[in-house]
Amino acid sequence: MTARAADGEPGLSEEKAEDSVAGLAHAANPLQRLIHQRLQERGWSYGEVARRGGMPRSTLYTLATTLNLVRPPRPATIDALAKGLDVPVSVVRAAAAESTGLHYYDEKPSGQPRSGDQDRELLIASIDELSSEDRRHVAALVESLRKKASGEQPDA
Repeated sequence: MTARAADGEPGLSEEKAEDSVAGLAHAANPLQRLIHQRLQERGWSYGEVARRGGMPRSTLYTLATTLNLVRPPRPATIDALAKGLDVPVSVVRAAAAESTGLHYYDEKPSGQPRSGDQDRELLIASIDELSSEDRRHVAALVESLRKKASGEQPDA
């Protein structure tokens, strides 16, 4: 994906670009929300995410500021964005697809609450990237949290 946005304008500072993303937080498409959320959570800049992912900053800026994506980014761009944002590729792929109007039909019906969906998706997508030993640790933690929530005593 090539950049044709304001990033190519001379004199556009990274701070000004980040401010424009902050203003898009509520009206943004899912890919923009993902990018914005990770920038805020980690305190990263466009340049840092681009360097981490090995992609042009202008491409990241374009993805972060283009409201209506016509088509999803190329697979190499999705891979680089996932690496730069430090999230699983499946999370970026799903957000990019939704941003272009493609929807997954295995989602909850629209009448049900959707709180924490991004965290849930990140957890589910990440589980396949863990070793079997790490999955056992996660399972033990989840079981402990479930017992705590139900008032049971955790196993000693």
